[in-house]
Amino acid sequence: MRRDLFGKGYRFVKGLERLLVYILPSAPSTKRPVTVRPSVAYHKDSMAQRKSISKKTTPRPAASGTKTRATKGAKAEGIGYREAGVNIDEADRAVSSIRAMAQSTFTRSVLTDIGSFGGGYRLSGYRDPVLVSSADGVGTKLKLAFLTGRHSTVGQDLVNHCVNDIAVQGAVPLFFLDYFAVGKLDAGVAAQVISGVARGCRENGCALIGGETAEMPGFYAPGEYDIAGFIVGAVERKRMLTGAGIRPGDVLIGLPSSGLHTNGYSLARKLLFEVAGHAPDAQLEGLESTIADELLKLHRSYLKPLRKLHDAGILKGAAHITGGGITDNTPRILPKGLGVRIDLGSWPVLPIFEVLRQIGKIPEHDWRRTFNLGIGMIFVVSPKKLAEAGKLLDRMKEPWYPIGGVVRTRGERVKYE
Repeated sequence: MRRDLFGKGYRFVKGLERLLVYILPSAPSTKRPVTVRPSVAYHKDSMAQRKSISKKTTPRPAASGTKTRATKGAKAEGIGYREAGVNIDEADRAVSSIRAMAQSTFTRSVLTDIGSFGGGYRLSGYRDPVLVSSADGVGTKLKLAFLTGRHSTVGQDLVNHCVNDIAVQGAVPLFFLDYFAVGKLDAGVAAQVISGVARGCRENGCALIGGETAEMPGFYAPGEYDIAGFIVGAVERKRMLTGAGIRPGDVLIGLPSSGLHTNGYSLARKLLFEVAGHAPDAQLEGLESTIADELLKLHRSYLKPLRKLHDAGILKGAAHITGGGITDNTPRILPKGLGVRIDLGSWPVLPIFEVLRQIGKIPEHDWRRTFNLGIGMIFVVSPKKLAEAGKLLDRMKEPWYPIGGVVRTRGERVKYE
C-alpha cells in the first residue's frame, strides 16, 4: 500500500503484520500546519448505519444472444431486490438483534448511538497518546462453524485475536468494528456470530461501535460467510512496548494457549477429516473432548496478564504467537543482533498438536512454524524481575512457564535446544 495514501500522521512498524500506528500531535508546531483527522472512528457502513445493510449483488454476465433490454413477457409487477437474492426484511431482523448487542458494549466514551452514519469515540485521559490499530480474520476455523452449526464463538475468537495484537504494543483496546459478509443472510446465524463479537468486546473493555453486514448473492457458498475485525487502542507514547530494551540474558515467559486458537486450521482439517477420515463428533485417544470441541476452543485474550506486568514496569516485550508459531513471531519484537533460545520440554505441548503430527508425519520444522504448540503469548522480562513476574501471574491464577532466554546471534534468530 502506498505511503502517500495515509498522510503524514501514519507510519508502519516494520515486521508487525497489518498493524498501523497513528501518533496524535502532542503540541503545536511552528512549521506549516498539517490537517489532522478528528479523534473519532468512522466506518462507511458503521454499526450505527447497519440498518442500511450493504445489499450488494454479484452481477452475472448476459447469456450469448440475450437482449439487455426489458425482456418481452416479463412480469408486469417488475423484479425487486428479493428476486435478485437480497432479503431486506431478513436484514432488518438481523439488525434488530445486533443493535442491542452493540449497545451492551458501549462505554461513556462512545458519543454516537445506533442510527448515525459513523461511530464517534472521545479519547480522553492521555497526555501524548498513540493510537494502535489492527485488522484480522478467523481464517478457515470458520469451516468448523459451518460444519457443526456452532457460530457463537468465532466472533469472540476474532476480538481476542485483535486485542492481543495491539496489547503486545502496550495498547488498551478502545473500540472495535466488524465486517460480516454472506451470500444469503440468515438473521439467526448473523445474531449468533455477532453475539460472540459483542461478548469479546465486553470482556476486553472495548466498544463495538461499528460494522457492516453485506449480503452478496452468488458470492459465497450456501451456508457460508466470512467475518473480519478492526480494532483501535491507545497507549501513552512513552509506555509503548517496542522491545527496544530487550538484552541478552533476558528470560522468556510462555503463557499457555487453549488449542489452535485461529491458526493452522487448513492443515488440521485436511489431516483430521481427509487423511484420517474422522467425523467432527469423533473422540480420539489422548483428547479430552470431540474433534469439533477441540478445534472450536476459544482463542484466548491475554490482555489482563499483559496489563498486570506492564503496569508493574516489568515487561520488556511481548509476542502474540499466531501464524508462524514461536519461530516466526518471537523475532518480531527483538532488536537487531538478538535471537532466542527455546528450551524444549519446558512446557506441556497440547495433545491435539501431537495427534496432528502423528497423522500427517509433519516435519518438525513445519510443525513448529504452523502451530503455537501450546504457547499463545510470550513475555520478555529481566532475570532480576522473573520472580516478581511469577508472583503476579500466580496471584491471577495464570499458568506460566520459563521457556528460554534471549541470546546474541548472527544466524538463526530462534534455536530449539
